Amino acid sequence: MSLRLYNTLTRTKEEFKPLNPENVRMYVCGPTVYDFAHIGNARPVIVFDVLFRLLRHLYGAEHVTYVRNITDVDDKINARALRDFPNLPLNEAIRNVTEKTANQFFADVKALGCLEPTVQPRATDNISQMIEMIGTLISRGHAYVAEGEVLFSVPSMPDYGRLSQRNLDDQQAGARVAVEAHKRNPADFVLWKLSSPEEPGWDSPWGRGRPGWHIECSAMSKRYLGEIFDIHGGGLDLIFPHHENEIAQSRCAHDSAVMANIWMHNGFLQVEGQKMSKSLGNFFTINELLESERFGDKAWPGEVLRLAMLKTHYRQPIDWTVRALEESQANLRSLFAAWKYPSTEIELSASNELESEFLKALADDLNTARAIGLLLEGATDLKAGKLEELLNLLGISMLAVSASEEVRNQLSKDVVDQVCRLVTARLEARKAKNWAESDRIRDELAAMGIAIKDNKDGTTSWEVKR
Repeated sequence: MSLRLYNTLTRTKEEFKPLNPENVRMYVCGPTVYDFAHIGNARPVIVFDVLFRLLRHLYGAEHVTYVRNITDVDDKINARALRDFPNLPLNEAIRNVTEKTANQFFADVKALGCLEPTVQPRATDNISQMIEMIGTLISRGHAYVAEGEVLFSVPSMPDYGRLSQRNLDDQQAGARVAVEAHKRNPADFVLWKLSSPEEPGWDSPWGRGRPGWHIECSAMSKRYLGEIFDIHGGGLDLIFPHHENEIAQSRCAHDSAVMANIWMHNGFLQVEGQKMSKSLGNFFTINELLESERFGDKAWPGEVLRLAMLKTHYRQPIDWTVRALEESQANLRSLFAAWKYPSTEIELSASNELESEFLKALADDLNTARAIGLLLEGATDLKAGKLEELLNLLGISMLAVSASEEVRNQLSKDVVDQVCRLVTARLEARKAKNWAESDRIRDELAAMGIAIKDNKDGTTSWEVKR
C-alpha cells in the first residue's frame, strides 16, 4: 500500500519513500515546558502519534524511530521561574518549573492515548551538540560573533525561505521593528547568547551562555536521526521562523540539500468559533479538559478528546466545541456497542473491504476523518478483534472506552489505568499460555472488585462487580 503525505516544502502530496525502510525516522517539535500544554498543543501530539502508529503498521515497530523533544531551556521558562519561585535560586526555580510541567505533559498525552516516542530528548542534555554545530556554522562562514552573541547569517544561504515561501528581500528592516545594530542583516537570528550570573548558562568558546531556540532542534534531530531524515512535523505556526531556521542551520552545517524529505504541519485550533485566548476566557489546558468541569460543565475522557480531534483532517482548521465533544462521546458509545456485542453474521468480504478502505484513508495523507466515518458506518461488519485493531491505529483503545461514565464515577483515573494495564498483561500471558500468571492477574482484579470476561474473539472486557 502506497503512503502519500502532503509536503509543506513542495506544497504537493507525495508518495512517501523512506531513505531506509529498515530505519524510518520522524522528528516532531515538542513542548516548551514553562506552562501546562493547552488543547491546541494536543493537536500535533495526537496527529503525529497516529502517523507513528501507521508507520509502525507499514514498516514494523522495530523499524520506526520517532523523536519528540522537550525544550527545557528558554527565556519563558526563566520568567516563569522568577514569577513562581522568587525566593529560590534561579537554577532551582527553573528545575521546579520544568519538572512539574514536563511530568504534567507526559500524564496528559498518555491520557489522550498517545504512545511514548522512541526518544524524548531534553535540550539541556544536548548543549554540547549545539555548541559543536554552532562552531561548524562559524567555520563555514554561515555564522558570526557580535556583541557576545553568535548569529546565523541568513544571506549566506541563497535559497533561505523555501519552506515558508518568504523572500529575503521582504525581511529587510521595516517600519515595525528596530533592527539590532550588531546584526549584519535584519533577518539574522541568534544561535547563542550570553547569560548573566543569575541566568542559566553553559561554558562555550563564546562565553558562558545559552542556546537560541532554533539550534536546539537542529542539534537534537541530528544526534538521534542523522543529518537527513524522513519526516519533520509540527504545528502550522512553526513554519516560520522555527522550521525555516532549523533548515538553514542544518543544511549549512551539513552541506546538504535538505534536512528532512517531508515537512508536515497541522492546522490551527479555535474554540467555539473564536481564537483561543486567556483574555476571552476560552483558554483550556489538556489537564483542565480531562479533570475539571470548565468546558461544557463536565470533564471529558481522553478518548473523547482524541476522537474529536481526529474527526477533522489534520491540515484543516478545527473548531473545538462542546457539541463536537458530545458527538464524539456518542460515536464512541456506538463503536463500543459494536465491539462488545459483535454481530454473529459477518460477511468476510464486507469486513475485508472495510478494512482495506480504512487503511487507504489513513494512507491518503492521514485522512482520519474518512477513516473514522468508515468505522462509524460499518462497525457492525467487523469482528470485535478487527474493529479493535483498526481503532488502535487511531490510538483509541476499547479497554479505555469500556471505562464508562458510570465506572469512572466509581473508580479514580489511576485505578482505571491500573485495571487496563492488568487486563492487557493478562491477555499477553494468555497468548504466551502462561496460565498461572493469567490466573494470578484475574485474582488480583477480582480483589479490586473487577469482573472480567473472556470473549470468543480473543478480547477481554471488564466491569465493576455489583
